[in-house]
Amino acid sequence: MAQNIYDNPAFFEGYSQLSRSVEGLAGAGEWPAIRAILPDLKDKRVVDLGCGYGWFCRYAREQGAASVLGLDVSEAMLARAKSMTADPAIRYERADLETLELRAAAFDFAYSSLTLHYIEDLEKLLATIHRALVPGGKLVFSIEHPIYMAPTKPGWSFDAEGRRTWPIDRYSAEGPRSTDWLAKGVIKHHRTIGTQLNMMIRQGFTITHFEEWGPTDAEIAAQPALAEERDRPMMMLIAAHR
Repeated sequence: MAQNIYDNPAFFEGYSQLSRSVEGLAGAGEWPAIRAILPDLKDKRVVDLGCGYGWFCRYAREQGAASVLGLDVSEAMLARAKSMTADPAIRYERADLETLELRAAAFDFAYSSLTLHYIEDLEKLLATIHRALVPGGKLVFSIEHPIYMAPTKPGWSFDAEGRRTWPIDRYSAEGPRSTDWLAKGVIKHHRTIGTQLNMMIRQGFTITHFEEWGPTDAEIAAQPALAEERDRPMMMLIAAHR
């Protein structure tokens, strides 16, 4: 079973204070870049893997999606999502993405935001998503960048010219990494970029967009705290179709 860190009270309390929790999609720095690669959602059957508070589920319906299924392993997240939603075309269900089963050709579009790095058997999940999409169905997701995940040593180092550099640790050593973020012992599964892209190719996806996301000058001007994301990419944005 996937680690259910979001039902840890300390973690959930910390997460609820983040701008993306308070402000929704508008509070996520990467949202404009994600929105730019989304397909037309009108009349589409949508599944959101790791739906959290349901922000994207509600957005999809605002864009005309016919139906939306939001899946999450966290009861606390689902309770919050349900309390914020009053739309019979949006359904929320508790699901462990490690063992997820979906009906074949049940969806036109699959979405996931900053969830897939928690999944140990990612290739199995990708196979499940591929099977659940209709031919030509699309997938868009964000995932923590492996360069962002790789560091396990505290502090910074400096190059010969005195410029600060990020201490990447064991980038090619794939596997679980434990980190302390909002709570101790949060497990994420580190994979190289090549490994992740090749998993998608093996499962039959055609990759149409790949982006190592970083904030623009305008975004940093609006949110100065984003400036540190220029030091190394925080996440990858990927779009593909079946």
